[in-house]
Amino acid sequence: MAADQQDRISRLPAWARRVSAACVATALLSLAAVVGIPSVSAQATKPFLPAVPAAPAAPAPAPAPAPVKLDTVTAQRGDIRDTISATGKLQLHKWADVYPQIGGQVKDVPVAIGDTVKADQPLIEITPTQQPTKAESNRAQMARLQADLADQRAQLDFAELQFKRQTQLKAQNATREEAFESARMSASSANARVDAITAQIRELEATLKIDEDARQKTTVKAPMAGTVVSLAARPGQMVTAAQPAAPLLRIADLSDMTVAARVAENDVTRLRPGMDASFTTPGYPGKHWSGKLRQVVPIPADGTGDQGKQAFYIVLFEVKNPNHALMSGMSAQVQFVVAQAKDALLLPTKVLGAPDEDGMYEVNVVDSARQISPRKLKVGVRAGQQAQILAGLDEGDKVLVGPVPKGLALPVAPNAGARPPVASALEARQ
Repeated sequence: MAADQQDRISRLPAWARRVSAACVATALLSLAAVVGIPSVSAQATKPFLPAVPAAPAAPAPAPAPAPVKLDTVTAQRGDIRDTISATGKLQLHKWADVYPQIGGQVKDVPVAIGDTVKADQPLIEITPTQQPTKAESNRAQMARLQADLADQRAQLDFAELQFKRQTQLKAQNATREEAFESARMSASSANARVDAITAQIRELEATLKIDEDARQKTTVKAPMAGTVVSLAARPGQMVTAAQPAAPLLRIADLSDMTVAARVAENDVTRLRPGMDASFTTPGYPGKHWSGKLRQVVPIPADGTGDQGKQAFYIVLFEVKNPNHALMSGMSAQVQFVVAQAKDALLLPTKVLGAPDEDGMYEVNVVDSARQISPRKLKVGVRAGQQAQILAGLDEGDKVLVGPVPKGLALPVAPNAGARPPVASALEARQ
């Protein structure tokens, strides 16, 4: 009977046999739980079930798009200056060259380079080549002429008295005609001799004045107060007033100096008299001097402006030098202030782009709600990478750098004053 039962079981389908085994195993596990028999491991009692195809898994949700990050700059306040740079040299502002006024030999030079002198102070003594005996002779001749003049005036008085007497006698018919005419001629002749001597005296006075001036010119005096900056005279040197080869010395006022800057032709057209100017010099690192632009020399500097060469122009301005720290010939790094503004609203020029036909610049502003709106700006002073904003922005406004990213379109503003937002979540780069 057991064999028949085994034969019947073997004739069952495989799936029926597996189901029967599973039922048996389940019944045994239930019985063990009732009587308290420990359970067999799940791995040992787990029935062998046929593999059933798994249902396809549900697709995972798509990740949220990453927020767009925008590069922005912030409008801030600060100082701005538009300047033109140039190189230059310091030179004397006021000076005077001293030349000999008479020919002769240098007798004495009581000053040296660097000495401070006053106006009309004696500087050089010159012994004239003209002999002093000539001046003495002229003075002696003057004394003789003055004596002759006194004698002729006495004779004139006597002649006029005789003529007056003869005139009275003639009126009474008490004198001869010859006597009357002789008295008249004597008076006229005496008067003519007085006039001649007077003319000679005036001529000699002019000669004496020239001699006196020449004598005074033997002492060369300072034409102005200042400092002796060059000296070419030496004792024993022969000098001439006709064609002086070089000045005997030069006196300069060092309390003011002139800066001569060389400015390129493409920059000089922006300069105007009265502009602020400043400079530094290698001799005093970190120290600045300032002044006002005085003059732009309207012809090119020597050696510039020729065919194929850029033209440079000399621009002059003065600077105070009370301590005589600055000296002629020092090099200078110069800056001319074309325009400047203090505590101005500033924005980097990289966000401005090109102006429109009205000279306005259009930018995109990102507000606190991370929304974008277009603005038109009025720009003032530009210097380097900064620009002054006169209208269109407030301090702290954030301006988008570059174009609006793809997919973010700015809506058309309903009117000029509206600022339409973009309905999009944006992450502004702070």
